[in-house]
Order: sequence, then structure tokens, then C-alpha cells
Amino acid sequence: MNKSCSYSLRKRLFWRLLAVQSVVLILVVILLISVGKIFYFRSTEGTIDILRRAVFRQPSGELSLRETEDLRHLRKDAPDLWFTIRDRQGHNLNEGRVPEGYAGIGNRLDHIGEAEFGGNLSDHAPPAARMKWIAMDWGEVQFLTGTDGPIPLTSILFGASLIVAKLVIPIVAVMALGALIATPIVVRRSLVGINRAALEADMIDIGQRGGRLSADEIPDEIAPLVRAVNRALGRLDEGYERQERFLTDAAHELRTPIAILNTRLGSLPHGPVKTDLLEDAARLAILTEQMLDLQRLKQGKTQFTKVDLGQLARKVIIEMAPLAFAAGYTVQFDVDHAGEIEGDPLALQRALMNILQNAINHGGRKGTISLTAGRNWIEVSDEGPGIPADLQERIFEPFFKRHHDGHGAGLGLNLVRDIMYMHRGEVTIGNRSPGALCRLSFPAG
Repeated sequence: MNKSCSYSLRKRLFWRLLAVQSVVLILVVILLISVGKIFYFRSTEGTIDILRRAVFRQPSGELSLRETEDLRHLRKDAPDLWFTIRDRQGHNLNEGRVPEGYAGIGNRLDHIGEAEFGGNLSDHAPPAARMKWIAMDWGEVQFLTGTDGPIPLTSILFGASLIVAKLVIPIVAVMALGALIATPIVVRRSLVGINRAALEADMIDIGQRGGRLSADEIPDEIAPLVRAVNRALGRLDEGYERQERFLTDAAHELRTPIAILNTRLGSLPHGPVKTDLLEDAARLAILTEQMLDLQRLKQGKTQFTKVDLGQLARKVIIEMAPLAFAAGYTVQFDVDHAGEIEGDPLALQRALMNILQNAINHGGRKGTISLTAGRNWIEVSDEGPGIPADLQERIFEPFFKRHHDGHGAGLGLNLVRDIMYMHRGEVTIGNRSPGALCRLSFPAG
């Protein structure tokens, strides 16, 4: 699979969920700031800031206000504007109707840098106000007012940055931690059905038809894919069944013309042409029997009985020796120490014939082909070029051929492996000096 196209669903959900949550939180904060700017971002702090930028000291020491644009807007927006401004030298500047509770404060708060005064429910209590000492270039000035004015943009941004630092970032961190913990749990539970379907898909094998993926606990978004895969598996099963029926029928139909062909070839005069034709006809017969054997094994049509490995070897060598002699080989035979096993005689005969056929095809058409049997094994060897190490496992794959222009269909050794698996034995192939050696080993006892 192309790594550039793969991704982790857990990671993708985590980052997208965190991004969505963060964006929503930021938008809420921006909305609150915007609404507050329009409706609520007015306070006595804004009025004090406007007065701070407008106040100045005259040469005589008196305090005065410049007629700034902000001050004009403040007076226009707040007709009830009131404030008192004083310095530590006792100069005072008042405007508006100062509430009685604040008119006589004087210098009693000189030791306090900043204070807020809140009103209460009494009709005679003074309204809320704010007092603040601010250091100017020409001295300290005390501002006292209860009128709300617009807060400067810089103050708003500064306040917003404090909100982000003290509120948004901690909330995002908590959300990230929660998403980091919750996302894998949610994804794992959500993918239980998908993981089970993946395990079922791994267990589907060409030799076991009817396999389907379970649709239990599959998310609705994935269910169409599972159903499509199951329909595809159903079509494949139907195709394999049609193909197998065709191969079985074809193999049965070929038996008769091959038998007629062998009879007619037997009546030809001896010579190289007759030898080649007989060899080709034998290969056709073997291929036909291999196709039938494959179907018989798949259908489980096997009957286990006592099998004498010596008698089995004699029967096979009698059938295969003419083909070996015609190909230019001599045959060596030693089964005096052969034993007896439990097995299917017909299947074991076909396995041994396939091994001998493989030795005839790849033994170099010279030297000796040897067949030896022991208590629970049979060996076939030749004196050919041997088998490359990198092919000693692959030659058991179905339809694998060592040479593209070679004889056979690549079914023989695969069939041998299946037969030995059915007998709980094994087939091994290696090299000797010279040639190749194939051994069929059966369970002891």
C-alpha cells in the first residue's frame, strides 16, 4: 500500500475535533468581544482615560482640559457627565453635578492609588464611581468619576489577550487532553465491527468458499462497503464454481480421446517421432489426471487404508519407466526396506507420479532417476542441474513454472503438497551432487 495515501483515523479525528472545538471557542470569544464592544465596553475606566489625555497644567499651576475629539464625543454621549480632577498641590477641576457623597472626599483618599465605589439599593446612597491616581509628566493627578465612557481599542485588545491567556488557552488544553483520551476509546469501540470484518477477510481462502464479512456493529457509513465486498465474494464463488465444473468436465472429456490417441500411437512403427508423440500423450494424460485429482481433493473424496509404500512405488515405476527410458534416463529402484502407512492409495500414487514426472522434465534428459523407499518415506532423485535455492519454496505454488516455455501447467508439485498435507506429512526438495532430491515424509507409526 502506498504510504503517502494512508492515515490514522484516530489522529485525524483527534486533530479535527480539537480544531473544531478551538475554532468554536475562539468564535464565541470574538462574538462576546464584538457584542461587548457595541453594548457593554463602556466604563468609568474609559472616561478616566479620555480625561487623562485631555488634562494639562496651565503656567499658573491651574488644571485645564483640552477640547479633544474624544472629550467632545463623551460630553455628547453622556449628558450627565461628572468628574473631579485634583493634584497634590490642591488644584481642583470639576464638571457636571458631582454627587453629594463624593463632593467632600477631598484629600482623604490621597494614600490610596485606586478605588471603586459601589452604590446600594438605598435611594440616598451615591451612585457607583471610580477614583484613580495617575502619574503625568508634570505630576500626579487624581481622577474621580461615575460616568461610563468608551474603552480604548488597545485596552480591549489587552483585555482580550488576558482572556485568551487565562481562559481560552486553559480550556483548549483541557479539551485537547479530553480529546486525546476520549478519541482513541471512541474510535476503538466504533471500529470493533470493522476490525472483526478485517480478521474475517484475512481468513478467506481460495480453498474455502462461502466466506463473507460480518455486518454486525459496522457503522452505517462503512456498511455499503462491506455489502459490496460480500457481493463481490459471492460473484467470485460463482465464477470459481463454474471454472471448476468446466475443468472437471473437460478432464473427463479428455480421457477418452487421450486413450484413443495412445492406442493409435502404439500401432506406429518405432522411431524418434513415435517416442516424442508418446511422451507428449503421456503428459496430456498426467495433466488430465492432475485436474481430476485437484477436484477430488477439494471435494474431500478420499479413503484412507493401509498402504504398502513398496507396492505403491513398484506400481508407479512400472507406469512411468517407459516415459523415463524414452526421455533418455536409466532407472534405479530400491524399495526393500519400505514400510506401511495409513493413506489414500490413489492420491499417494498421483503424488509419486507427479514427482517422477518432475524429475523426467527437469533432470537434463540424461543420467539416472532413482526411487528409494524406507519405513515412512519415499525419495526420488535425478542427476540433473538441480533446483536454485530461491525457487525451492516457490515451486510448490499453484501454476508456478520454472521456465515459461517448460512442460506442464505448474499443478504437479502443488498437488503433491496438498496430498502430503492431507496425510499430515511433508514434501521437501533440495539438491545433491549432482541433481535434485525430493522426499515424501509421513508421520511415524
